[in-house]
Amino acid sequence: MAPPPARRKCLLGRSETNMARVLAMEVLGSGLSNASHHEDALSVMEAELARKRRLGASQHNILVAQSNLANTYQFLGRLDEALLSRRDVYSGFLKLLGEEHGDTLVTANNYAKSLKDLERFEEAKSLLRKTIPVARRVLGDRNDTTLRMRSMYAVTLYQHDSATLNDIRGAVATLEDTQRTARRVLGSAHPLFGSIERDLQNARATLRARESGQSVVFNPR
Repeated sequence: MAPPPARRKCLLGRSETNMARVLAMEVLGSGLSNASHHEDALSVMEAELARKRRLGASQHNILVAQSNLANTYQFLGRLDEALLSRRDVYSGFLKLLGEEHGDTLVTANNYAKSLKDLERFEEAKSLLRKTIPVARRVLGDRNDTTLRMRSMYAVTLYQHDSATLNDIRGAVATLEDTQRTARRVLGSAHPLFGSIERDLQNARATLRARESGQSVVFNPR
């Protein structure tokens, strides 16, 4: 349940450097988001990001705040703003931690998802071609970030209007492989397994449709 307006006003009135206020604002933003009060969460997160920048918070903390804000933009359907935030977050982590750090790879996948959601498939594919080999080398094929990145790449292949039959067959093969790994490592009840399963069904439907000259409607990811 979200704090009442009087409570929010009290929190906002405290000194910006008050640790209790800082923690309370972060909890408030997360709580509002978790309760699907995304508009309210957005105002809190924007204020908190501005405060961190104004007071010279660490680059890591600022990037985390930007990432949370990007997620809220995504929930609200503000995809262009989510994309810009995720691009900046990925670039920031790349400079701060390097291409092999787990946080950098997670934000690369988030950035690729925003590109995919806006149907900027070529940019998404280019990014994933560069980052997937790093994830496989550093994290391994069984890691959930690697699985997400590989399945995302497959999606960019089969959903692209100019996808060839070979592209779609490659997407099906990749999703079959990631599905097997996800089942073995995470189990069939895990949300990631369910997401890969839906994408595999869509990719197979796309392949059948293309081979028979029919159209296909994707199920939601």
